[in-house]
Amino acid sequence: MKSNITLIGMPASGKSTIGVLLAKRLGYSFVDVDIVIQEKTGKLLREIIAQEGIEGFLRVEEQVNAELKVRHSVIAPGGSIVYGNRAMAHLKEISQVVYLKLTYEELKRRLGDLTDRGVILKPGMTLEDLYRERCPLYERYADITVSEGTGGPGAVVDELRAIWERAMKSNKFSSDN
Repeated sequence: MKSNITLIGMPASGKSTIGVLLAKRLGYSFVDVDIVIQEKTGKLLREIIAQEGIEGFLRVEEQVNAELKVRHSVIAPGGSIVYGNRAMAHLKEISQVVYLKLTYEELKRRLGDLTDRGVILKPGMTLEDLYRERCPLYERYADITVSEGTGGPGAVVDELRAIWERAMKSNKFSSDN
């Protein structure tokens, strides 16, 4: 059984909120990889993007995620992690990957200042373009997909906890990492 859970999805999909709640309910640690990146570089995400550009930030993000060594943790990487094949291969090796799916309408409602959130938009790209580009990647990497719907974060956490506990009992997920 893989001992970690990685939450992927668009910015504002609830990776941090749901991650913290799920970690508490499972008795796991919570790892916000954006904070790990800031600690390792000594810079805010937006500073890395401003200084290194989008490609430079993606390299830093991929390296930090690919080198992550944790056990019994809920991991919340940034939404752009799905561009890093090496990082995603590592996360799939050490964890079950859960895609927190949002509709585009819900994403627009939740998002505030994109720059302040560290959201990477290539020149000329709209939020809708980004959504359409990333959703197939999230779906490709996901072991489990959960939509928040109307229940809010608590309902998602309850659903994930039930899935996780059933999987542990049936030993569905292989390889204890």
